Amino acid sequence: MATASVAFKSREDHRKQIELEEARKAGLAPAEVDEDGKEINPHIPQYMSSAPWYLNSEKPSLKHQRKWKSDPNYTKSWYDRGAKVFHAEKYRKGACANCGAMTHDAKSCMERPRKMGAKWTNINIAPDEKIETFELDYDGKRDRWNGYDTSSYARVVERYEARDDARRKFNKEQQLKKLEEKNNNNDSGGGGDSDGEDEDDDLRIDEAKVDESKQMDFAKVEKRVRTTGGGSTGTVRNLRIREDTAKYLLNLDVNSAHYDPKTRSMREDPLPDADPNDKFYGGDNQYRNSGQALEFKELNIHAWEAFDKGQDIHMQAAPSQAELLYKNYIVIKDKLKSRTKETIMEKYGNAAAEEELPRELLLGQSEREIEYDRAGRIIKGQETALPRSKYEEDVYINNHTCVWGSWWKDHQWGYKCCKQVIRNSYCTGAAGIEAAEAASDLMKANIARKEASEETQTPVEGKRLATWGTDLPDDLVLDEDLLAEALKKEDQRKREEKDERKRKYNVKWNDEVTAEDMEAYRMKRVHHDDPMKDFLH
Repeated sequence: MATASVAFKSREDHRKQIELEEARKAGLAPAEVDEDGKEINPHIPQYMSSAPWYLNSEKPSLKHQRKWKSDPNYTKSWYDRGAKVFHAEKYRKGACANCGAMTHDAKSCMERPRKMGAKWTNINIAPDEKIETFELDYDGKRDRWNGYDTSSYARVVERYEARDDARRKFNKEQQLKKLEEKNNNNDSGGGGDSDGEDEDDDLRIDEAKVDESKQMDFAKVEKRVRTTGGGSTGTVRNLRIREDTAKYLLNLDVNSAHYDPKTRSMREDPLPDADPNDKFYGGDNQYRNSGQALEFKELNIHAWEAFDKGQDIHMQAAPSQAELLYKNYIVIKDKLKSRTKETIMEKYGNAAAEEELPRELLLGQSEREIEYDRAGRIIKGQETALPRSKYEEDVYINNHTCVWGSWWKDHQWGYKCCKQVIRNSYCTGAAGIEAAEAASDLMKANIARKEASEETQTPVEGKRLATWGTDLPDDLVLDEDLLAEALKKEDQRKREEKDERKRKYNVKWNDEVTAEDMEAYRMKRVHHDDPMKDFLH
């Protein structure tokens, strides 16, 4: 905040000011405006936006950060070159004896010395020049571009454009001339192979003279080669076409493939749903898992596994040795695989190499008669096959004769054979059903007996019993008045324990403890294991 004077603020005003600053930073409140009506950036720190106390600034402003002590005599203007002030018709006393101007003398006159000066001829009086004086600062005196007219550079641009147009026109005329000569030579039938090669060499135009728009969209970089202080230059082309879209711009979704700017890698495919024929980039994993990259990966894995098994092999230290050992390993592995295959075929035979089965068996022909109706349904000769699911059917476990889910009762599935609702239980048969029914009847009888006993129960006489002890006499009843007085004494005792200064000098101590005192102590005591202890008192 760009507050000027630091005035005293209450805690509430300070809190509101902080909330307003946070709202301005979040864009929820309009920015603060200075004296000129310009908005003040809310992210400017306070030590920069606060004006010093000695400026006595009453409104928020940032003028104290600018150069407010400016020199009124300082100006950025420059000499008006060639400007004239007054043109006299007759010679004036004290003017230049050569040209007649009042702004200089004959010694510093810049005109050609006349044979007879204007002082004697009184003709061709030169006008007075415009004399200006400027008070420039340190940088203004040493500014080499001070007073430079930028519009004068347009003449330089026009000169270079005219030169380029002339060069382009000349190259086009030379090319047309060479082509015309070549056509004339072909019509006449003369000339050998050497002449044709010379003409082709002449048609090759230097790349420096070709327009940049014809450079096949490649960046042209000029750098010096094989020289220390100068010399010949070579043209180096950057083969990356700048018109290609960067891979991190192919999919701007935040949940798409992750791009690591440090390594410039994007392993996943940024456009997995696009047509493979239309996209030219499918992620770095496409190149990691294909071609020679996959072979190099297998070579590294083989080197690591061989080193773990005790062989002296290292991929970085001796790459040729590692590659040779890997090739030998592949050859030995293929031989071992073919030998194992031959051993199995010798022992069990090769059904694929045997003679073909008879045509009758392949087509499945038999003497079985099947009768169909006009609609193609089977009437006689073959039972209708029930469709089978992919799950196991009719599998009986734990001596059950029915599958799980064949019985339903009280919103529970079970077995029909024993009426059990436990999935992995053992089947008990008819005996289990009888035992379950007997247990159910016994539970119903117990519930009915309990309900009957609750209805006939006699109400207990309402009296307040003490809860401060465990073994209580049956005839103990607390007095309400004495209990209220004991609670007041207990509160006073707790206050005295907190602050001993409230205890009087002459204190009478009573060792007699009544039942009401014990009850008051129990009621005021803090139970540390009680979860509601903070809400008791």
